Amino acid sequence: MNTHILGIRHHGPGSARNVRDFLENLKPDLILVEGPPDADNILQWITHEELKPPVAILLYQSDDPQQSVFYPFAEFSPEWQAILYAKRNNIHVRFMDLPAAHSFALRKEEIEKAKAAQQEQEDSATEEPTHESEITLEGEAANEPATGEISPIVYRDPIRYLAEAAGYSDGEKWWETFFEHRHNNEAIFEAVAEAMQSLRDNLPEREDRHEMLREAYMRKSIRQAEKEMFSEVAVICGAWHVPALKNMPKQKEDNDLLKGLPKVKVESTWVPWTYSRLSYFSGYGAGIGSPGWYHHVWNYPGDDGTRWMAGIAKLFREQNIDTSVAHVIDAVRLANALASMRGMPKAGLEELNEATRSVLCMGEDILLQLIQDELIVSNRIGKVPEDIPKPPLQLDIEKHQKKLRLPATADFKDYQLDLRKDTDLDRSIFLNRLLLLGIHWGTKLSSASKGTFKEGWRLQWDPAYSVDIIEKGSWGNSVEEATTQYVLKQARASDSLQVLTGLMEMAIWAELPGVIDVIISGIGNMAASSGDVLQLMEVLPQLVNVGRYGNVRKTDTSVVLHIAYSMITRICIALPPACTGVNDEAAEQLVILIDKMNDAIKLLQDNATQQEWQTALNTIASNEAATAIISGYATRLLYDHRQLTGDELADKFTFALSVGNTHSTIASWLEGFLKGSGTILLLDEALWGMVATWVSSIDQPTFDILLPLLRRTFANFSNTERRKLGEKVKSGSAGTGATYAITRHDNFNHEKAKRGLLVITKLLGVKLGSA
Repeated sequence: MNTHILGIRHHGPGSARNVRDFLENLKPDLILVEGPPDADNILQWITHEELKPPVAILLYQSDDPQQSVFYPFAEFSPEWQAILYAKRNNIHVRFMDLPAAHSFALRKEEIEKAKAAQQEQEDSATEEPTHESEITLEGEAANEPATGEISPIVYRDPIRYLAEAAGYSDGEKWWETFFEHRHNNEAIFEAVAEAMQSLRDNLPEREDRHEMLREAYMRKSIRQAEKEMFSEVAVICGAWHVPALKNMPKQKEDNDLLKGLPKVKVESTWVPWTYSRLSYFSGYGAGIGSPGWYHHVWNYPGDDGTRWMAGIAKLFREQNIDTSVAHVIDAVRLANALASMRGMPKAGLEELNEATRSVLCMGEDILLQLIQDELIVSNRIGKVPEDIPKPPLQLDIEKHQKKLRLPATADFKDYQLDLRKDTDLDRSIFLNRLLLLGIHWGTKLSSASKGTFKEGWRLQWDPAYSVDIIEKGSWGNSVEEATTQYVLKQARASDSLQVLTGLMEMAIWAELPGVIDVIISGIGNMAASSGDVLQLMEVLPQLVNVGRYGNVRKTDTSVVLHIAYSMITRICIALPPACTGVNDEAAEQLVILIDKMNDAIKLLQDNATQQEWQTALNTIASNEAATAIISGYATRLLYDHRQLTGDELADKFTFALSVGNTHSTIASWLEGFLKGSGTILLLDEALWGMVATWVSSIDQPTFDILLPLLRRTFANFSNTERRKLGEKVKSGSAGTGATYAITRHDNFNHEKAKRGLLVITKLLGVKLGSA
């Protein structure tokens, strides 16, 4: 048997072309490809007209779908071209790497061992922990050890050693220059084998059990081909493995190494992939930095840069950036001149980028990012046939995508949905159900419309969602069934009112009536037994919002409002005691909750509930033990509700800000009273008059002490509000409240009040000059 081992670079267009040419000349009767044998049964689909790369083989453990792995292929992947050649010419083709069934089982064992070791380390507190040095192939070079110290061996990309010897700082650039640009040269595979043999002879031996198992299984596959009497066998593998497959040890050594490996059940299928996921930036270990550029190189091998530059010009024109034909010509000439100066056969991506920056981008780098995203990486997404074996849930999702005209795209696409339209309502229901399932294909955007019938969504497909879909398929065969069962499980396991309320709101958006009834019952029981008033206040606005607007989706939410009303009663009873003895941080949080609670009660528009809430606010405002900022805000809300006016309001204001209170108490009470009231101060003369009169009545030493404390209150106002307040001070307007205060004090000092108005400018932090 003649065995031809072709060392390649994964996803290299030059390697792919050389492999295809070699196979056409050799015409082997068997092709072995580095890949998982578990997927041999789906290789028949590779010639299907609807299977268009980039695509990936997805392997997953049947009873644990999160235990999964992708094997991506692009049109310019050597493995893809080898398999395609074999299928089109009726040649036997197999994968020969270690099966995923063993890899998954081994990974599980390693995880369990690591957990056991960590537990043992925690249990033995008296023992000194030991650390095994990590050895990685793609790490950076180790630092030189200090004298007398032993440094652990840290492996890096072996290609970098050859690149540095040739004067290159980047191993990828070196490989591309010396191997990817060489065509119709059979000796190239011999050169690759010789280079890799030299590296493996001189580099320290790696103690990587998984790699040893992989190479042993590859050798086992080659021996099996020999037993089956194939005459010409082509082996396609990563360049690093070539020496291990050429120089085979004894068969017994490999058999002993592979003996007794654990195994799990594995399923396989094809899924669409994207160029962005194929790039280094996605975190895929065997990825490449420029899949869009390699796609161009594969399809236009003779391009001298003109077609590439024309694509950049087209992209710029779509962005309304003027680009002429002369720009393109000059850029191509410059790129080829750079390649010639550097001794390269043709301009590469680096030369084209430098020419683009100089000529088309006028020396600026900002436009290069656009080229990087749209052309160098690209947003291309693959396609798989509809009739390919898929889990039932994935089939149902694809059916909805087609019916609702929501295609899966690699680039994001925004949708504005009008829920009054049947199609848009069905889209919203579908996307919300996927969110509840944990499949975040769609992200909600804030809608420009203030109505509840508008929704904004941004959709962007990620191939990794395929794993999530397979995992969630255990909950049901359809989106509705799987979502219902999955949310019910979450609801029954939750002991948090916030979680249940959030699930209920999303279940209403997703139109899951069976789920809504269970969640509402859970919320009612939990709210009845909860003694935490803060937790009740946190969820109440959400409940009220659902109760008021849930009917947009034709959902009966009367039970939700019933729960909300009962919670309001409990909150109104428990809130006043909770407002005493509160520290500053907790008090500010409580003020926020009271503000949201107040808005929710106004939204209900129920007179009995309003009176109940106002009684609770009055209790807080009248309680001398209540925290100052909360008491001040409660007083303001009573004023907004027109429950405090005239003498009663003036008395509370004067008492809270009297000299008998500490300066910090005065400042905190006023901060609560004026919370968010910049515009109200401008429009409400009575409120403005009280504040202005109080400020003017403060003596200078007291004012100097209060100023830093009060500045925080007025600093929360917008710049416009502060400027207009300053102008109001400058105009001398004191408001009706000031007039009222003057009539109440017979010894009122008018001259001192006049001077005091100027002091307010300091309080506001504005500079207005003399009044």
